[in-house]
Amino acid sequence: MHFSSKPRRYSTTLGALRQTRADYRATQEAAVLGLEDREPDTVLVLTDWQYGGHGHTPGESALAASIARDLQLNRETARDALAGLPADEGEW
Repeated sequence: MHFSSKPRRYSTTLGALRQTRADYRATQEAAVLGLEDREPDTVLVLTDWQYGGHGHTPGESALAASIARDLQLNRETARDALAGLPADEGEW
């Protein structure tokens, strides 16, 4: 039986419970931040974005290079193995 199984006559849905919990937490958060007087459709920016750079970190670069070498070696090994087969056995 699934952890969230319930009788068909259960009085509410899990979606309704999640929404009620989300609304309650949003009300709590608004009270903590002193936002009670805001319109419901107001969009608040509580932080800002900063450019974090681009590309891989040195560790990620080493990992990517290692994966690329492995892929190339696998291709060469497969090519050599297929080249050694007689013509009729090399067909897929």
